[in-house]
Amino acid sequence: MSLVALGINHKTASVELREQIAFSPDQMVEALQQLKALNNGSEAVVVSTCNRTELYCNGMQAQQLIDWLVTFHQVERSALEESIYLHQDVAAVNHLMRVSCGLDSLVLGEPQILGQIKQAYGTAKASGSLALTLDKLFQRTFSVAKRVRTDTNIGANAVSVAFAAVSLAKQIFAELVQTNVLLIGAGETIELVAKHLMEAGVTNITIANRTLARAESMTQDIGGTAITLAQIPEHLAEADVVISSTASTLPILGKGMVESAISTRRHRPMLLVDIAVPRDIEAQVGELDDVYLYTVDDLQGIVEQNMASRRAAADEAELIATEQAQEFIAWTRSLKSIDYIKQYREQSFASKDELLDKALQKISQGADAEKVMVELANKLTNKLIHCPTRAMSSASHAGEHDKLAVISNALGLNGVQ
Repeated sequence: MSLVALGINHKTASVELREQIAFSPDQMVEALQQLKALNNGSEAVVVSTCNRTELYCNGMQAQQLIDWLVTFHQVERSALEESIYLHQDVAAVNHLMRVSCGLDSLVLGEPQILGQIKQAYGTAKASGSLALTLDKLFQRTFSVAKRVRTDTNIGANAVSVAFAAVSLAKQIFAELVQTNVLLIGAGETIELVAKHLMEAGVTNITIANRTLARAESMTQDIGGTAITLAQIPEHLAEADVVISSTASTLPILGKGMVESAISTRRHRPMLLVDIAVPRDIEAQVGELDDVYLYTVDDLQGIVEQNMASRRAAADEAELIATEQAQEFIAWTRSLKSIDYIKQYREQSFASKDELLDKALQKISQGADAEKVMVELANKLTNKLIHCPTRAMSSASHAGEHDKLAVISNALGLNGVQ
């Protein structure tokens, strides 16, 4: 067996090189077919994301794969060789399992990579570049990733400010799905917040932005309502949750505006999360009754605690991945024994059939049946013991006592005193 995991990622290569080595969906099938053709009977899976490109192959040599990558992507060999990493056999299996569990990700424990690896596996299977070994490896890997998610807290806690904000809202509002959410700003952070809200089932989302067109562009994807910053006072009382992240140098929500909204709401609680720097919400807002105000510093504390929790869970996940990698390698080794057993049985039965045919022929020609049977038994016994006898004799003459003991044990001998 020659399992190989070879690739580059965010730790080893620049964005420019990762872009050069990435495989587009249109290239994937052709790439897999070329890899399979490198060696007869070889297998390949290609994983390509914004943070990594990896080849998982069986039956190929590392140098073959590097040569192929250089040719396929027309990249400079020296730049690739400086950034590439290589894992073989049990280390390759362990690496795939670690990656699938989010242990090698930019954000520790992130779940997206597992879906990307499943997609890579599906593409390889559809293109015919999988056989028994890699098929079993990826199936086992998916089971390991599921076990890690179930048995550890690797993905239980928020490790981004955007996700922490939504998690906080879930804690305060038991039925987050039924809440009205006002998002202030339309940058990357608010876009990520909107994504997490949608995943949580929230449908009543209003986006307020200085530029209405940008807010409308975001609401096309989430089906919400777009307003300008000037319209916030008209809509604030409707919001159960307000999450703000703009580049404004002055506060957007003041104490008076929020106080008025709370009064209109008849003091139903309101959660305000300010993840902007400088702050979008005046600090005095936190003094109001029925208002829960959290700043980016509060969320950062949550994120840091959760990262510590994930790191502890990662230690557990590492043990699971290591253990399962060893088990998989043991399974692949057992395949070799199956081949040997099959060959030995076929050889023994062939000898039996050959000698039996000759014996039956002699009996049909009138030979004494008893003598023929004795001759058959002797010849069959001699043929079957010839190779083991020669192996024991060779080991004995060479002083290879351990080898002799293994052969004796395999033959069911009690040993010689």
